[in-house]
Amino acid sequence: MNVDSINDIINAKPNLSTALGMEFLSTPEDDTCMARMRVDERNRQPFGFLSGGASLALAENVAGVGSSALCPGCACVGIEVSGSHVKAVVEGDTVTACARLLHRGTTLHVWNVDIRDTAGDLISSVRVTNYVIRHKK
Repeated sequence: MNVDSINDIINAKPNLSTALGMEFLSTPEDDTCMARMRVDERNRQPFGFLSGGASLALAENVAGVGSSALCPGCACVGIEVSGSHVKAVVEGDTVTACARLLHRGTTLHVWNVDIRDTAGDLISSVRVTNYVIRHKK
């Protein structure tokens, strides 16, 4: 999935993705996209670990980028995000989120997002449902 045009929109002005340090990556598969985020002072909790909220934000944003790439010109917004955090990540590590499309309907997309650390260990598994808002012509 090519996300270059979505990256241009994201990087045009400050937003949550840029504030937390997210970087969105294209993939060769049409139903998959990825993102990376270094764990640092922007997205860690006071104890030095990646915040669970930052993990959920990463998952929702990478799924939103995927839906936006599939539906150019539409507004794609998360309407449900549910995740389980299974391992802590320390400051200085980088996490990678891999989003796989499970359902592509006319108005709803469902994604599964697995977030892993640099060792490849599962950190969080997240389900994201996006609502696709098509502009009336």
